Amino acid sequence: MSAWLNKHIKHYFIAPAIVLTLLLLVFPLIYTAYMSLTAWSGSAVQDPRFVGWDNFIRLLTSDARFTAAAGRTLLFTFVTVAVEVALGYAIALLLRRPFTGERLTRTLILLPVVATPVAISMAWLIIYDPNIGVANQFLTAIGFEPQQFLADPGSALQWLMVVDVWQWTPMVALILLAGLTSLPEEPYEAALVDGSTAWQRFRFITFPLMIPAMFAAIVLRMVDSLKTFDIIYATTKGGPGYATETLNTYGFMQAFEYTNFGMASAVIIVFILIVVVITLLTSKGSEIAGRVLK
Repeated sequence: MSAWLNKHIKHYFIAPAIVLTLLLLVFPLIYTAYMSLTAWSGSAVQDPRFVGWDNFIRLLTSDARFTAAAGRTLLFTFVTVAVEVALGYAIALLLRRPFTGERLTRTLILLPVVATPVAISMAWLIIYDPNIGVANQFLTAIGFEPQQFLADPGSALQWLMVVDVWQWTPMVALILLAGLTSLPEEPYEAALVDGSTAWQRFRFITFPLMIPAMFAAIVLRMVDSLKTFDIIYATTKGGPGYATETLNTYGFMQAFEYTNFGMASAVIIVFILIVVVITLLTSKGSEIAGRVLK
């Protein structure tokens, strides 16, 4: 009995974690998948009605609002992540060398990351206010015309991208800074002996060695950016019109505004598949880039 217990006791230790994962992740996913095949208004006296693939067929063939929301989601994600990685890399390079006030600077740049997203949204609503916001005051002071910002359907999404970039660039910078500080010194010493320039050291040493850290930051931010909901909902709720509506806000509206829980579940399932595919493609791209640059 003692030998059997020693052999299998490890399973008892991990059993709570497995049960918790099943309850918090697997069960909701399975239930959402089931609900996506039904039509249900959330009524307590009417059970969900099975409709098969009708919700998915409607989304992918005749729902122009879903298609537009998916496009905005991808656009928002790719633009914000690209800008955040570029700015984060530049900031990490600047913070790499010791300087006076280094610890204070690293602490201060983290403030946008640790702030509550809704509080950030409220602050940017005031900044973007067409009448009293400091953004228009600054533009008029330097000779530009006042903007409508989040009230303009043509530019509202771009201004929300600015908020996301402002909030999450510091996190990307710290991830890349950690990668930079862990780089070995020997390749740089050998390159200096050979008379290489700063650009050559960056091109042939720093950049290739930073590929794993860069793709780690890209994957983390891409998955998180795809899921962006709080900033968009707290500022525009997908408006004006549907100009800033993404898959997250569209799914929310289907569920809690239109009480169409079957369609909302279908949106979520499609969204999960998009996230998985993009994550796999990004990871594969990381492997290919690493082999090419070796």
